Amino acid sequence: MRARSFTGRAPREDVLVILINPPVVKPSEPPAGPAALSGALTAFGLRHTLLDANLEALLWLLQGSVPGPVPDTWTRRALLHLPANLALLRDWRGYTHIARYRKAVSEVNRVIERSAPAGTRLSLADYGHDRLVPVKSDDLLRAARHPEENVFYPYFSARIRGLLEGGAGHSVIGLSLNYLSQALCAFSIIGFLRLSCPGVRIVLGGGLITSWMSNPAWDNPFEGLVDRLVPGPGEEYVLSLFGVDARNGASCPSFDNLPLDLYLAPGPVLPYAASRGCYWRRCSFCPEKTEGRTCSPRPSGRVIADLRLLAARHNPALIHLVDDAVSPALMRALTASMPGTPWYGFARITAELADPDFCRSLRASGCVMLKLGVESGDQGLLDALGKGIDLATAARALAALKRAGIGTYVYLLFGTPQEDLPSARKTLAFVAGVSSLIDFLNLAVFNLPVNCEEARGLGLRAFYDGDLSLYTDFAHPHGWGRREIRAFLTGEFKAHPAIRPILLRQPPLFTSNHAPLLHMAHTPASTINAAG
Repeated sequence: MRARSFTGRAPREDVLVILINPPVVKPSEPPAGPAALSGALTAFGLRHTLLDANLEALLWLLQGSVPGPVPDTWTRRALLHLPANLALLRDWRGYTHIARYRKAVSEVNRVIERSAPAGTRLSLADYGHDRLVPVKSDDLLRAARHPEENVFYPYFSARIRGLLEGGAGHSVIGLSLNYLSQALCAFSIIGFLRLSCPGVRIVLGGGLITSWMSNPAWDNPFEGLVDRLVPGPGEEYVLSLFGVDARNGASCPSFDNLPLDLYLAPGPVLPYAASRGCYWRRCSFCPEKTEGRTCSPRPSGRVIADLRLLAARHNPALIHLVDDAVSPALMRALTASMPGTPWYGFARITAELADPDFCRSLRASGCVMLKLGVESGDQGLLDALGKGIDLATAARALAALKRAGIGTYVYLLFGTPQEDLPSARKTLAFVAGVSSLIDFLNLAVFNLPVNCEEARGLGLRAFYDGDLSLYTDFAHPHGWGRREIRAFLTGEFKAHPAIRPILLRQPPLFTSNHAPLLHMAHTPASTINAAG
């Protein structure tokens, strides 16, 4: 039976919603936000289409020919091997040998790079332009005025026209913009819609829009181009288009009608948000505090029910919990109720993770990897930043996770205003001491969020001349600038004999998205679970 709205009125029948994930992001899994919106519409039987234009556009580009003169030897070899490499990245066998995996990713990416016209920088994970910067609203508006200049224009113009046939006058197109790598393509699509489909209502949401609109200096530069900007979760708004009141909770994401077998992974990897926002929110320089976001978790019972439903419907290779941090309460619920479907996500280091018995239960629930923000090996620095991390507990947690067979993807952050070279060397010493317990490392250089309270008193200087920039550079109070940090990372940290082997395991381009798959492929018990 067709669902009715909470107001008792039948939902409108004359609206077609198209939810678009624009290029370019890593094509290893479906988009979390549009899938959540699709789930809300599906729960009410409402007419809509979910289009992962990122996946489709990249595959469309791979199917074409490389423009320009006769390709060089590397590109010719990459073109010759393309079908086999794509098949390899969609098969568990492609993840059992790191050199073969790296070669496959490198050659597929080579075809993508060489398919881009002059002035465009393109990869499997990024989109850039020599003259247009995604943090400048004027450049985004220029991309909208000239959509035909976008490399993906032949794809998205034909694809969207086909979806709109017969219903353009009552159609709403929503684009989910989460990363700067999507911004120029998203506005090219918007420009095409404005020029070619004037009756369409255009809605723009996603994490990047939320961050832009949270800036106190925000003054909408897209008035007249975009009909509605939606910060935060968009389910309530998209359902309101049909006259439906969505205040009675969230629904399970829907991945129906997406080509799940075409993503570059050895089976469906399904993203799921068990909460929105970070439950900790005490760190210095936290953009969530600056943007005024609060944590909104789903009830654990609802999460478990949704994950069981998704596992039964799609038999996923992996579930990706995309929370800012999976809460200890949810982890305890997962250990009690999950049937062993493989999953991974980001977690804060807590006392529970230092408990070997808890980690074994977590592994039995299906946990194959945790991403952990250790950030620094200097306890004083961690305390000053309000991280709530105890290094002794972190070392015990890494050991307990290792013994349980759970992979670890450790994040480190260099260059906060409180750090100096001796502090960074403490991080080096800590990581070297626990190196045998770490599977993957992410090394980041600190970017100062604009408008955060802690920025007061620092000498600020812009990275870009862009009105939409979320971060700013600053004069480091200890002279520990970006140049000095990079010299330390290259000359000392990355060269350390205990750390270098970890860095060599890093998946190129796909990084943390493919890391759990590589870990599973090299862990027999995990591989058995993953195969179902």
